[in-house]
Amino acid sequence: MSRPSANAPPASAPSPGLDAALPGAGRTERLSPLVRRRVCSNGGPFTASGTCTYVVGQGRVAVIDPGPADAGHVEGLLGDLAGEQVEAIVVTHTHRDHSPGARLLQARTGAPILGCAPHRPARELAENELPILDASADREHRPDRELGDGDSLDGTGWTLTALATPGHTMNHLAFALPEENVLFSGDHVMAWSTSIVAPPDGSMRAYMASLERLKERPETLYWPGHGGPVREPRRFVRGLFAHRRQREAAIRARLAAGDAEIAAVVRAVYQGLSPALLGAAALSVFAHLEDLVERGLVVTDGPPLLSGRYRPT
Repeated sequence: MSRPSANAPPASAPSPGLDAALPGAGRTERLSPLVRRRVCSNGGPFTASGTCTYVVGQGRVAVIDPGPADAGHVEGLLGDLAGEQVEAIVVTHTHRDHSPGARLLQARTGAPILGCAPHRPARELAENELPILDASADREHRPDRELGDGDSLDGTGWTLTALATPGHTMNHLAFALPEENVLFSGDHVMAWSTSIVAPPDGSMRAYMASLERLKERPETLYWPGHGGPVREPRRFVRGLFAHRRQREAAIRARLAAGDAEIAAVVRAVYQGLSPALLGAAALSVFAHLEDLVERGLVVTDGPPLLSGRYRPT
């Protein structure tokens, strides 16, 4: 996850999903007959154990999210795939801990890069808005083939079908593997933490709509971009959705109590949060406020800004 999450896993989400423990970076492990995983060595407080790179198939394979521009990670992956052919490099979204490695892997294998479109923000920067808000974007990503919602790619014994899940980024895709009834959920749904949604890169309204799409999906397990698997995913997604609505209610309550600036809301809503995560918490509150302004439930002078002042309608 390129930007740190300011939230612990939601209390309303089921405990069976909260499995963040992974083996260390440096080896590829088999998860199922069709799925293997190698964890990049970019672990830390904002990326759990590191970016999860998945291999789908056997012999002629697809690689999902080769990770950051880490030559060692790509070399290790190729070493574990000796004698096999990479037929497709699949990318869920354009954050720098997910997509740059695709170009390194393509240079070594010649395989096409498929999946998400080039990076695009949810909106343009407002006047005087700092461009650092979109600093984690991989703007060099150019896929050989963009996959839209419902598009599929096939291999020997496997199928990957794209599911548009904008919100964390506007080009975010998840990928269903129907042969095993699982979903590669990227950074949209993770067991170890809630996903950061930060304007202008992301959109809370789009994120919530994407969660709605997943509520009744048939998959029984999610393989996320960071951390361990999401178990009981329908229940877990409903918990995430409820958690976001509870966060929204808490923000509205602080505005009603007279807090007008994001920093004040963060202090009240995220009590006890590590100082290292306060910036991410501010971006999360900002995303909620932007959505509330769009829905006519909150007002501000001019466009919503991280430095703005907000009040209930």
